[in-house]
Amino acid sequence: QIPKDPTQRWLRELAALSKQLQQVHPNVLAKILKQRTVYQNEEIVVIDKPYGLPVHGGPGIKNCIADVLPILAKMLENMKADPLHLCHRLDKETTGVMVLARSKEAAEQIRQLFKTRQVEKIYWAIVLGDPDPVEGIVEIPIVEKEVQSHQSHYKMTLAPNYRLCPEDGKVMKIRKNQNAESAVTRYRRLASASACSLLELQPITGVKHQIRVHLAYGLGCPIVGDHKYSHWSKLAPQKLPELTLRRLKLEQSKARHLPLHLHAHRLCLPMAQPLDFVCKPPLFFQKTLRKLELDIPKD
Repeated sequence: QIPKDPTQRWLRELAALSKQLQQVHPNVLAKILKQRTVYQNEEIVVIDKPYGLPVHGGPGIKNCIADVLPILAKMLENMKADPLHLCHRLDKETTGVMVLARSKEAAEQIRQLFKTRQVEKIYWAIVLGDPDPVEGIVEIPIVEKEVQSHQSHYKMTLAPNYRLCPEDGKVMKIRKNQNAESAVTRYRRLASASACSLLELQPITGVKHQIRVHLAYGLGCPIVGDHKYSHWSKLAPQKLPELTLRRLKLEQSKARHLPLHLHAHRLCLPMAQPLDFVCKPPLFFQKTLRKLELDIPKD
């Protein structure tokens, strides 16, 4: 039953985003990934990762990319093909450019490029608010912490090296958290409207949830649909400004259906022949841009 009302239809689409790929047969999932292949050669296969699909399995996960790599390899080459290999990961909710390798050697080489920060990654995110300044670098270490609330859970958070002295307001260095990993993200604003902004992001390091944490806690601009990092002490749907809700034609009570608007837009691999891949944002992301009147920059 497809609702006639466009707002209801939009809600239905958003609510179904994560579930649909968990309910298909692994062969169907491999076929979907085959259709989303944007490039392949003897060494690598590049896919446009769909929303809501985890890279690795885990509790309650029926389908993930890792599990269908053998089927996908056979569909792309022939029945004797070796399984493809993962080279890097994207969060379950992140969409866009993802590189798979055809051999262990190629996978190792590409993982090394990621590790030594030779791969240029460009993401797009729709965020709440406007970063100040409109472009810059966030360089704040990140650590995983347990959040003590009525429902105890773990989150990545900032572990700054400096703070303001309460007595005189001077900047003072504080003792380094031994478990914190250094994290660096470049950002610049591409557009802003409806109390939101479209940002281009370049993570220089690759810490878990780095972009989400730097935007939410470092710049105070959480990603639209990031219900995990929009609050610190509770697990609750993101609170959206009135203007944003109006433009999205959403009620606050339905905000929990908003998906994370973070997209791996571009990736440059410095192989023997440098390779550059671009994936357009998914339809829900494009619709949100239109509804919020954020103009996509022309490449």
